[in-house]
Amino acid sequence: MSLLSHADLLNLKRWNTPTIYNGWEQITSRNPAADAFNPEETTDFMPETGPMVGYAVTVVIEPSNPSHREANTDAWSEYRRYVATACPGPKIVVVQDLDKPAVIGAFWGEVNSNIHRALGCVGTITDGAIRDLDEMKNAGFKALARRLCVGHAFSHPVRWNCEVEVFGRKISPGELIHADKHGFIAIPENEQANLLEAARFMDENECATLIPAARNCSGKSTEDILQAIDEAGAAFGKNVRERFGRDGEF
Repeated sequence: MSLLSHADLLNLKRWNTPTIYNGWEQITSRNPAADAFNPEETTDFMPETGPMVGYAVTVVIEPSNPSHREANTDAWSEYRRYVATACPGPKIVVVQDLDKPAVIGAFWGEVNSNIHRALGCVGTITDGAIRDLDEMKNAGFKALARRLCVGHAFSHPVRWNCEVEVFGRKISPGELIHADKHGFIAIPENEQANLLEAARFMDENECATLIPAARNCSGKSTEDILQAIDEAGAAFGKNVRERFGRDGEF
């Protein structure tokens, strides 16, 4: 697995997730209207911390079912060893809750957040619930989840290091995740290397064309404003075509 440098990860974290999407759609061969980001609504319970970036480690749970604990009494230890050795990090734990749409218990709380921080994880995306919200914030562990709840029930790891599906999006271990209050995007390994460069280009392209055209409209007539925006849009598209060989949306 080829990992981005820590410097690149820090630079990716400087932009919001929609900006990363803008770069990704220029370099991907997939459908930008259907792939990579979450089609179902999720909630960022720590929006004040900004974006999180990391590599996916995955686990499946079923808090309603006590038989998993009886079937593998070493599951917690085995799962934690997987998380600790999966990759250097930063890591984001992606949790598929088989009880969905029901909420029976939370995999995440104060204790599990602190343990996963020690294993190199910076946060989670779970289509189940979280609890101990203030304590999770204190641990510096970010969470995108469906809701809050009170108990943990039988939140025993069922399986891990496997493809999971959360909020309508399938995620494989090792995919690069960028997430914030808007949602998340999961980038496979073959699209990671050029992601930062593409996102930076698209951000600079907006700042050089469309945004100043829209802001610099004081005292202008409606026709002049519309003409300036049309010209800026044409310049924006020309820059994208010259750089990526495709038209850019805005």
